[in-house]
Amino acid sequence: MPAAEHLDWPFFEARHRDWQKRVARFADEELPRLVDHADVDATCRRLVRAMGAAGLLAPVAVIDAGARFDVRSLCIARETLAWHDGLADFAFAMQGLGTGPVSLFGTTEQRTRWLPPVIAGTRIAAFALTEPASGSDVASIATSAAPDGSDYRLNGEKTYISNGGIADHYVVFARTGEAPGARGLTAFMVEADAAGLSVLERIETSAPHPLARIAFSDVRVPAAGRIGRPGEGFKVAMATLDVFRATVGAAALGFARRALAETLRHVRTRKAQGGGVLADLQMTQAALADMVADVEAAALMVYRAAWKRDAGAERITREASLAKLVATEAAQRVVDQAVQLHGGAGIVRGARVEGLYREVRALRIYEGSTEIQKIVIARATLAAAEAE
Repeated sequence: MPAAEHLDWPFFEARHRDWQKRVARFADEELPRLVDHADVDATCRRLVRAMGAAGLLAPVAVIDAGARFDVRSLCIARETLAWHDGLADFAFAMQGLGTGPVSLFGTTEQRTRWLPPVIAGTRIAAFALTEPASGSDVASIATSAAPDGSDYRLNGEKTYISNGGIADHYVVFARTGEAPGARGLTAFMVEADAAGLSVLERIETSAPHPLARIAFSDVRVPAAGRIGRPGEGFKVAMATLDVFRATVGAAALGFARRALAETLRHVRTRKAQGGGVLADLQMTQAALADMVADVEAAALMVYRAAWKRDAGAERITREASLAKLVATEAAQRVVDQAVQLHGGAGIVRGARVEGLYREVRALRIYEGSTEIQKIVIARATLAAAEAE
């Protein structure tokens, strides 16, 4: 079970400590029978159903008007699940990201219709933003949604879509043309079985999970499927990422903590040249100190961002970007050092730290790469300085 001493920090309440124990107990007892990395589609379906049945998906969506996300609970769940298994973390996270726009901008009817099945684990969600020619540059999205009577017709292509191929719905961002660039986008809920929606390609990655390139060919979407007002798509996307970006840092933190735990176990028993064990060597101790510092700094950044949002801040763009930047970069260093200290055993396929090495790398790219986070942080800092 992952260590949870940090939950005694002032950022947390007793309910958060109880929540962490509940998620950890589920992971200990259920994940061994649910996870099969050789069949990621079936595994994700099993995980979502089991998490829903256990009540673990309750924080991923907000049904009641006026209610807010509990970002600390989201982060705790992702940190804990990532410590156990990256695919479990993925399955949990996508239920939130894939319906975040509905929670934040949906009507009462939309929230009561689409969110309960996601929380129950009977419906799998996906978030379709990235396109072949527009990754981080959301303003250049080319997928179009043209009015057709009271409906819209979607045409275009999305890629690197998590849960692509197994999702029951996609929240799709398309150009409706109210204004140039980012101001002319709108969000839509699109059913996976809609006529004209097709999966063009399944994409294999270093740490496999359901990922696909999908296309829309005259896909009819009723006006009731529009999320938010026309032209608000960029606002919807950024507000959603504002909530869930800090949770990416939490997943990175879970990977880093597991890498540190595996390393501590290894260096305390592995024989060193000249006698003793690796942990006796000052070089090993220096590496461990760097790993601990990275883990602690990442935890502080992640949970500061989550706490600020939960304390009432409408937007935590700067704090969420800092959390993702610091935590994902730190986790990469920690996992890399873990592999180094394991030596040859650290690069054997199937070794825990080898798996962590493959899992952690993508976190520095998705939901805004490290480079994008630096731009966001710098611009926010300059704007604050200008305002002063």
